[in-house]
Amino acid sequence: MITTDISIVIPLFNEEESIPELISWIETVLSKHPFVYDIILVDDGSTDNSWKIIQTLSQDIPRIIAIRFRSNSGKSAALHAGFQVASGDVVITMDADLQDSPEEIPALYKMIQENNFDMVSGWKKMRHDPLNKTIPSKLFNSVTRMVSGIKLHDFNCGLKAYKQDVIKSIDLYGEMHRYIPVIVKKIGFTKIGEKIVQHQSRKYGVTKFGMERFLYGFLDLLSITFVSRFRKSPMHFFGSFGIFFFLLGFGITFWILFEKIYCTFFIQANPTHIIIRRDVVNNTSFYIGLTSIIIGVQLFLAGFVAEMITTLGNQKNNYVIKEKIQP
Repeated sequence: MITTDISIVIPLFNEEESIPELISWIETVLSKHPFVYDIILVDDGSTDNSWKIIQTLSQDIPRIIAIRFRSNSGKSAALHAGFQVASGDVVITMDADLQDSPEEIPALYKMIQENNFDMVSGWKKMRHDPLNKTIPSKLFNSVTRMVSGIKLHDFNCGLKAYKQDVIKSIDLYGEMHRYIPVIVKKIGFTKIGEKIVQHQSRKYGVTKFGMERFLYGFLDLLSITFVSRFRKSPMHFFGSFGIFFFLLGFGITFWILFEKIYCTFFIQANPTHIIIRRDVVNNTSFYIGLTSIIIGVQLFLAGFVAEMITTLGNQKNNYVIKEKIQP
């Protein structure tokens, strides 16, 4: 049986102009090498003629595998679907907008196979993007490096290469595609490399991502950091804070009761002394203590619920495949 050397996974959305040119470029590059490869196109619910073009191309190029979503489900879902059918020893991802160069594929393959990297991430050192994209991107990458401890310059570069084991071990959902290196490291694949890659100017259309991706990106980073650390036992997180607030509230309540009892007996023993006492309900500390106890109980309950969810598991991806082209 002939094994596949490379699977190229390409998520796309409304890229009718660039698809033929991209496939032709890939074919030209890889025809110079003895690779056995397939091209996996994942149409993320395009509303233009992208799928018709893919159908036409697949008739002439049998190595094309294509998946079509019923609706736009996001890049993470598209990559997840592509990874599910990828069979290559090395899996390479790239964007469909012609900004990622197929010329990088042989070198990426070599870094995985010969240098034994688990994953290699592209670094668009010279970017052909406006400042409103490059400056936030630098900030985004700096924060991610600091939080994750992974020394990459460009976490969100679409051009990446993986071992087969890696892509079969990760679960992408939401907007987690920005943090694949972080996810890969968290599950134990620690040999992550980087390669400077060519970045082309956008030739057709406009970017599908707005400025909100940076806000969502930071939220996703917090989510990955939390989930990877406490996924197996969320009670460790919620329970720790629950104990702190509960003990704080209990301590305040105990002090208020002690003070009231002490003052009562002191007045009885020393009737000539004047002590100003406040009612419990007029004491600010009483409400702080009561609130702390309630928060502590709620955090405990949140921990128990999270433990139950973790035990039962849940389906994170909700994309629906409409059509599929399989050689």
